[in-house]
This record gives sequence, C-alpha cells and structure tokens, in this order.
Amino acid sequence: MAEGPEPKRRRAEAGDGDGVAAGNGAEAEAGAGAGAGAEPGPGAPFPLSSVRLRRLLRDSAREKAAFVHGGPSGLWGDTDAVLILEKTPFQEEKIEELLRKHTKLELQMANDIYSTYRLYPPPELSEIKTTVVYPATEKHLQKYLRQEVHLIRESWEDYKNITLPFIQSQSFSIQWVYNILEKKAEADRIIHENQDPSNGFVLVPDFKWNQNQLYDLYLIALVQRRDVKSLRDLTAEHLPLLKNILQEGKEAIAKRFGVPGSQLRIYLHYQPSYYHLHVHFTALGYDAPGTSVERAHLLADVIDNLVLDSSYYQKRALTFALRADEPLLKKFQEAGRV
Repeated sequence: MAEGPEPKRRRAEAGDGDGVAAGNGAEAEAGAGAGAGAEPGPGAPFPLSSVRLRRLLRDSAREKAAFVHGGPSGLWGDTDAVLILEKTPFQEEKIEELLRKHTKLELQMANDIYSTYRLYPPPELSEIKTTVVYPATEKHLQKYLRQEVHLIRESWEDYKNITLPFIQSQSFSIQWVYNILEKKAEADRIIHENQDPSNGFVLVPDFKWNQNQLYDLYLIALVQRRDVKSLRDLTAEHLPLLKNILQEGKEAIAKRFGVPGSQLRIYLHYQPSYYHLHVHFTALGYDAPGTSVERAHLLADVIDNLVLDSSYYQKRALTFALRADEPLLKKFQEAGRV
C-alpha cells in the first residue's frame, strides 16, 4: 500500500511498526476481547466482542490482513474505530502440532500428484494479531481505504513551495515518539539506546513484528533530536548521527537477535509516515511494506550521498506515491505538478 505523509503510528503501533503502538496518540495494541459492559478507562481492554462492522476498508491477500471500519457500543460510546486483523506468521516449532491437531480437513481439488485442502486449526494455533485505532478520525479511515495512487516527482522548489508549507500547516501529532524517547511509554521494549542529544537514537521493535520469529524482523530507530523531519533536512552535519544509527543498530540487532548486518535492509522513507526522522531495520528476506523503489532509500546510500555533497537532498528531485484522497496530492494538482 502506498502511503503518503499522513501521521501513522507503527507501534501499538502497528504495523509497518510497524511495535509501529499508538499512532498520533490514537493507535494501540488490542487487548483481549471484552464484552459491551467492560468499564472504559486506562488499561481497559478494547471491547472487541461489542464491535459492530460498518464496512471493510481494504483486504490484502498478500499481507493476509483485513482493515475494518467498526465501532464499539455500550459504555464505550459509538465512536469510530479501525481494526487491523492480520494472520500471524507460522512458527516452525508449531507446524507439526498444527498437522496433528487440526479439527477438520476438507479436500478441495485433486489432480495427478497435486491436491489442495482446507485445514481448520484449533483455536490455540489460529492466532490473529489485532491492532486497534480508537477513536479513529476520518483521516484514519481514509488512510486504510483502498484507493488509487499517483506518482509525484518532487523538485527542491516543489518541496519549498508545496510540501513544506503543507507540512507546517498541519497538526500532525508525534507525541507517541516523544513518549518513547522520554521513556514514558514502551521503555521495556527498547533494544538499544544512545542518549546523545545530537547523535543518539532509540531502537525499538516495530509493531508489525511480533518478535516470535526472525524472518520478518522489523525495528525502528527514532532519533533523539527533534529538529529533523525527513530526508529533505539531512546534510553532512547529520553524518555522525546517521553513522551511529547504521553501526550501533546493526551491532545491537546482531547481539540481541543474532542477525548479521549483511542480512538487514536499513532504510528511510520519503515521504515518511510521520515527521520525526526515523530509520527502518528489516530482515533482508522479508518483503516489508514500504520497501518499494519509489519510497525506500538505503541508509548507506544516504550517507554516501551526503559525503559527496552536503546539500544532496536539497538539490535532487525525489519521487514518492500519494493516495488519491491525500490533501498533499491536491496541492500538487493545484500547482500543475501532476
């Protein structure tokens, strides 16, 4: 799914953090289902059993995920919610148990040496990761709705005259980022921390990764400094910061998870999902969302480009995709740039 510059929390936020917990203060990991009579309040599990389906925003056969517009009832009121339902990855140690304990097996097709079946696993082997965005705004609903996308080729002049004024006019909350940096939230999830105010960062799992297997490993490095929004702000001044993220991030992941740097994809997004500089670390063999050529920029390449020219990202055109409903696309259309 192509995503433009709308606030998103991949940590619950999912999410790709995807661990991406609450987005602009709104997304949070779903707790266990609770009845309509569950008392709302801090720490109360979201009442999944009371949710009424309003529409299916989008489904993805490739991601094995569904994005649902619903709303709880009862004491929680009748506010909109977005539910992201994702089939969790298979775990090698549970596959044999799955084959032994399936409750039903239906033959679908048989032809020579090939046959397909519908297998019904027991509940304990049928886990579905559920991420809740509540309360959800119209922006959240539009963000997960299936839409056409348009490719934008943004010059530096476009950035100064269209994109930057748009960013500055919006109230994109990234309080959840500051909560992590200040250890007000998710402190127990921190994998590595460099507290230097200029060149430090915090490394945490993205919400899209459940940490039960390594092939879909996904972590996010959030920089300590708060004056760098995106790739466009980077100059040679930021090389110590970027080199710290590259080196220390690889070392921390190798130490904690045993995955060497040669098996990591380390990159930045442009446009980013939220305007606080962050770097993605994913397993190289994992087809993570947002790794398409029109969005991902390898950190090692970014460093090399800044070594060659401190103003590299203030000179070159950058390409990115925007959904049809995004206000920034309208700004580019009004300027005759689409």
